[in-house]
Amino acid sequence: MNFNSDDFRVREGDTVLLTKWPTRMTPLHESRDQYHTLLAEHIERLSKLQGLLYADNRYSVLIIFQAMDAAGKDGVIKHVMSGVNPQGCQVFSFKHPSANELQHDFLWRTTHDLPERGRVGIFNRSYYEEVLILRVHPEILRGEGLSLVSGSGESLWHGRYRSIADLEAHLYRNGTRVVKFFLHLSKEEQRKRFLARIDDPNKNWKFSMADVEERKFWTKYMTAYEKCLSATSTELAPWYVVPADDKEDARLIVSQIILDTLGGLKLQYPKTTAERKKELSKIREQLTKRRD
Repeated sequence: MNFNSDDFRVREGDTVLLTKWPTRMTPLHESRDQYHTLLAEHIERLSKLQGLLYADNRYSVLIIFQAMDAAGKDGVIKHVMSGVNPQGCQVFSFKHPSANELQHDFLWRTTHDLPERGRVGIFNRSYYEEVLILRVHPEILRGEGLSLVSGSGESLWHGRYRSIADLEAHLYRNGTRVVKFFLHLSKEEQRKRFLARIDDPNKNWKFSMADVEERKFWTKYMTAYEKCLSATSTELAPWYVVPADDKEDARLIVSQIILDTLGGLKLQYPKTTAERKKELSKIREQLTKRRD
């Protein structure tokens, strides 16, 4: 496996055209056995780095996943984070906001689920839904006490992009590193996965007619993603566009980017002071004495 994480990174200021970003690439593994070996290596390294993140206690990491239905968000989270201590990692899924959440600003409901220092937080969907699904279905804004006045649409979205970028810059300054993944799925691959959900009784529960209805808005969703990625990928909180037609490749790419993010933090175990060393020496002496 040989690739550079920056190959998938959206540079700050770039205008994203998703038709120029692949949904599939040359396989990163030559066989399924090699895939399992590579992923196991990544998981082992992630587990060690997560433990070091906890011990270092200077940073937290927020990982955000956004994608169209059936792109494999759940599978990536399940497989990539399988070896991480659950005490040091929390996953939150954000669906339709509650009545109480609708009474607050659009960033309010996710803020109290941000990871504390030493921990990894994963958002399966996030506050970005507020500039994606709402951009495709602006009528939902009425539930937030807002409406799109003719001619004011772009200013509303740009205001939200700015609020998001300001939040993520604030998090960075306070020790939270934000890494964001858009799992880039083709419409044809989504169709195949929907059919697989219908044909497999064990996957029927995953399928909803609402998913098929949303396919009608595919072009609008791609436009919403392009504008979102262009406006909110920054040096401090970058977006990565991950080819998602091959689930195994997507998992390897995501896990490597997370490894690179953690590795860039220069984590270290707290140094033991001279006073602490003396204390530990005395304790060791007590523990090694033979019992009478």
